[in-house]
Parts: sequence; C-alpha cells; structure tokens
Amino acid sequence: MNASLVLQNLLSPPVLFFALGLLSVALRSDLEIPAPLPKLFSLYLLLAIGIKGGMELHASGLGGAVLLTLLASLAMAVLVPISSFAVLRTRFDTYNAAAVAAAYGSISAVTFITAETFLGALGIDFDGFMVAALALMESPAIIIGLLLVRLTAPGQPGRAEGLRWGALLHEAFLNSSVLLLVGSLLIGYLSAAFSPAGLNKLLPFTEQLFYGALSFFLLDMGIVAAQRLRELKETGAFLIGFSLLAPLLHGAVGLGVSLLLQLPQGDALLFMVLCASASYIAVPAAMRMTVPQANPSLYITSSLGLTFPFNIVVGIPLYMAAVQRFIPPG
Repeated sequence: MNASLVLQNLLSPPVLFFALGLLSVALRSDLEIPAPLPKLFSLYLLLAIGIKGGMELHASGLGGAVLLTLLASLAMAVLVPISSFAVLRTRFDTYNAAAVAAAYGSISAVTFITAETFLGALGIDFDGFMVAALALMESPAIIIGLLLVRLTAPGQPGRAEGLRWGALLHEAFLNSSVLLLVGSLLIGYLSAAFSPAGLNKLLPFTEQLFYGALSFFLLDMGIVAAQRLRELKETGAFLIGFSLLAPLLHGAVGLGVSLLLQLPQGDALLFMVLCASASYIAVPAAMRMTVPQANPSLYITSSLGLTFPFNIVVGIPLYMAAVQRFIPPG
C-alpha cells in the first residue's frame, strides 16, 4: 500500500476529527455533541450528496454502463448478506447471524462520503450515478436478513403469522436516510433538468458547508465508535476477525466487479467502499424492530466499533492502492 495514500487520508481534517473523537474517549474527556446535532448533520450530508448525485446523474444520463453498475450494486446487496450469513452461522444462532449479515449487506453512507472526499483531495473524478448505487444498496439487506430468519430459524418456515411485511418494507424503503437520499437525488436530477437557476442558488449550502459538517459528524462518530469498543469483550475473537476481514474480502469482490464493468478509478473505489462497508444506522433500527431475538451489541459493535473506523482510517487508502494497481488512470 502506498504510504502517501495513507497519510493523505489520515491527515485530512474529517479523519483527524474522527481520531479526536476516539482520543477524547480514551482520555475520559467530557467532550460530546448534543443529541439533536448528529442527526441533523447526518440528514444534511445525505441531502447534499443526493443533490450532487442527481445533478451528475442528469449530466451522465442512464446509459448502458450506468444500468450495469446499478444492477451489479443490487446483486452485491443480495449476495453479501447471504454469504456473510453462511459464515456467521458457524458460530452464532440464526437470529444473530442474520442480523450481523444484514448489517454487512447494507452500506455506510458516511464511509461513502469520506471516500468521495478522499477522491476530491486526490483530484480523481467520479460519476454522480454512484449515489444511485448507494441508495439501491441500503435497503435490500434488511429484507434478506428477515427472510434468512424465516427460512432457517427453528419453527419459522411456513409460518405467516407475525410476519409484519408492511412494517418491514416501510422501515426498509421509507426510513429517514433512504427517503431523504432518494428524494434529494430526484430533486437534484429534476432541478438540473428544469430549474438550473434555482439549483445554483442551493449550491452554496450543499457544497461550501459540506466539508465542515462532515468533520463535525465524524467527530461525533469517533466518540460513539470508541464507546462501542468497550463492548468488544462480549463479541468474541471470531466476530472481531470477521469485522476486519469481511470488508477486505467484500472490497476485493467489488474490485473484481469493477474490472469486469471497466469502471474508472474513482467509480471503482466508491463501488469497493460500498461493498466493504456496513450499516450502523438503518439496519440496526430495522433489526431491533423485526428480529428482537438478536443481540444489538453484536451487530452494532461489529459494524460501528470495528468496521467503520477500519474503513475510514485504513480501508479507503488500501482500496485506492488496489484500484491504482489494477485499473489504469482514465
């Protein structure tokens, strides 16, 4: 791995603020972000990347390459939780294996945004339609996770009672993050097509404030992640190993798909990050509602306490080094 890529990522302000959050917990500081603000920053980041993605999706159009990439994203959103479940089931019961697998089958929008910022610092272009891939990959794993429980848990197959499909589908496809991301994507696309003057008035809000909001949000994520690290004793060595190896394996598969689709370097990195990340917001909320038998400390600690900081600090530059090794500059 190129050491300069690691330094480029480690010394960027958002990642340094993430490290500051980790350090504050290690030093037992009383630093904290008041409860409403992290949610506000999260919604702002989703709105901003949705608007930008919609603009660039309008500029690039929906050609064959775009559709193939989106189909590949959807396929990974189905295959990753199924394969993860097969591995996790060797050590955990059906409920916990399905919940953790669902988390790793979904994505982390903040990791994706950090990768976009990393590409911007390197001056590497990427296409806006990758935001559509982000939106597509968030929800399917929730459905797959519940189906795995229903098909494999003792006494579950063939039982229709208690299967709250309406609530499940509502949580999977209409939770706040999915709705805002998809809605902002459509607004950006329609505004670029029919009201570019109005869109230009919005750009100072969605672009110039973005870097500062990301830094503040990652500061809070550093605090939360460090607090979750205290629960590692409960997860065991197997889940710790899975949390660190799964993103590498899924990222490698993402690189292989990127080579098949002939994606440029920027898009390939984002696709790898989508394959390698894990959800710590949407999936945990859904699993608490639909699979109460699963232990939240397992699927939240693994995704937020281990995989998220690994990808933010080490994973992104590692994936970029692999992209530069196998994909020539466009």
